Amino acid sequence: MIKPLFSNIVVAVSGSDSSILASKYAIILAKLYHCRLSAVYVVDTATIRQLTLSKIFIQEESQEYEKSLEANGERYLSFVEDLARAKGVKIEREMRKGAVYTEILSAAGERKADLILLGGWEKDRNARDIITHAHREIMVNAKCSVLLVKEPSIDTLYKQA
Repeated sequence: MIKPLFSNIVVAVSGSDSSILASKYAIILAKLYHCRLSAVYVVDTATIRQLTLSKIFIQEESQEYEKSLEANGERYLSFVEDLARAKGVKIEREMRKGAVYTEILSAAGERKADLILLGGWEKDRNARDIITHAHREIMVNAKCSVLLVKEPSIDTLYKQA
């Protein structure tokens, strides 16, 4: 008998609409296939540090911005947790700091994830955007399968689940 293709899922939460849709998709997968689910939000301190070193931010601004990102992360993780709870799915949540792709890959490795879910690109995003770089690095360097969620009817599917 073949073992299940995935049993531990990590979903990257950024607060974008696409990452919320990916979270709903992850919740459906976890419910249907009885998987362990983790939502991970990364405060991108690597970019903040780079902006500070480039003198785009002064130290106080970077600290303020980091605190703002932490507060946003808490809100997004709580929202995803509420979405999971509404479908009877247990979810672990974690906020990390560092480079987005490094931290998502580390979280997946620590959890022995066999699937990472990422939100698809939003139409109004520039192709050279930092999140696009993070997605590419995750897809190239992941030690497990990566699913880029672009399901157009995910809200309907989530309601039905």
